[in-house]
Amino acid sequence: MHLDASTPALVSGGASGLGEATVRRLRKAGCPVAILDVDMERGERVAGDCGALFIATDVTDAGSVRTAVEAARAAHGVARLAVTCAGIAPGAKTVGKGVAHDPALFAKAMAINLMGAFHVASIAAEGMVGAEPMGGGERGVLVNTASVAAYEGQVGQVAYAASKGAVAAMTLPMARDLARDGVRVMGIAPGLFLTPMLEGLPQEVQDSLGKTVPFPPRLGNPDEFAMLVQHIARNQMMNGEVVRLDGAIRMAAR
Repeated sequence: MHLDASTPALVSGGASGLGEATVRRLRKAGCPVAILDVDMERGERVAGDCGALFIATDVTDAGSVRTAVEAARAAHGVARLAVTCAGIAPGAKTVGKGVAHDPALFAKAMAINLMGAFHVASIAAEGMVGAEPMGGGERGVLVNTASVAAYEGQVGQVAYAASKGAVAAMTLPMARDLARDGVRVMGIAPGLFLTPMLEGLPQEVQDSLGKTVPFPPRLGNPDEFAMLVQHIARNQMMNGEVVRLDGAIRMAAR
């Protein structure tokens, strides 16, 4: 897939972190980009800064996602690339201080991280399969964001790991479902990246976390995630796989 003015893109969670970096890189490539996010202030700021379209969207609500995808289509045409970055990382043990994990918090993580990715990917794919094929019969690409927690969830990450594990698990069957229609599906499992979740930590803590990465011994730059999204979009043989982007880290229990 060529990334240019003829390849509209959607990025959920595009108002900050990995999603924002992806929006900015795709805009530099010339793609019309729609940001789907609940954060109106940040979303409008990023959109205004790089010339994207912001659409207030609750990814947990399929109706909200459908409305957003249709609005993006009306503005830019059918999305040929959809990247799902919206997510939260709550911290709570299965039993903490003698009390079971809050089921509402677990459900919220699943609703945003898993169902949000599913809603955006499936509704975006609906438009792709009905579009005219591009080079090599390809009609579109979906990139879902998992996490290394899908494989090595740490203490207090039961909800987060479960949601990201499910995102990783749906990559292959989704790719198989859409193969006949020329739509590829990939996942990215980032390690420790300098996103808003880590930016709030003291610098010494950030440095300490970075040193746990074998190489390079630092936190990932969100643009490095965006670079991989760009490569996936361009490389037609990348399909049905979750790629770890983690500097060879394997997370310890704590």
